[in-house]
Amino acid sequence: MKRRAPITTLFLDVGGVLLTNGWDHHARRRAAKHFKLDWDEMEERHSLNFVIYETDKLTLQEYLGWVVFYQPRPFTRAEFWRFMCAQSKPFVEMIQLVRRLKTKYGLKIIVLSNEARELNDYRVHKFKLDEFVDAFVSSCLVRGAS
Repeated sequence: MKRRAPITTLFLDVGGVLLTNGWDHHARRRAAKHFKLDWDEMEERHSLNFVIYETDKLTLQEYLGWVVFYQPRPFTRAEFWRFMCAQSKPFVEMIQLVRRLKTKYGLKIIVLSNEARELNDYRVHKFKLDEFVDAFVSSCLVRGAS
């Protein structure tokens, strides 16, 4: 029987694996309901902007300007950002498992995400992912060939 090489690296998605999804359609729907926004209009505006937002070609402030604050609102950008952040929750058991596997087997942990810079940074620091992750491959930081 052929001997297999040991596993040395785990590649994990952040959303749905270590944490809840960040700014997915469920979170946007909750935001629309919470802030009394027109869901269809918000979702259409999001769909026109999300690729350039998640690849760091729009800042959070620009994205919010196109998707939410293109007209006066009775709430602030800061309030909306806090709501966006509050949608992120850890999968504690999964984080603990990955930490244990890293320690026990000396694994490298690589985390993939397709999130915008500000949300990516918030999630990494809030949930201390940088304490056990060796590298992050995030759409907001990785550039493809032009």
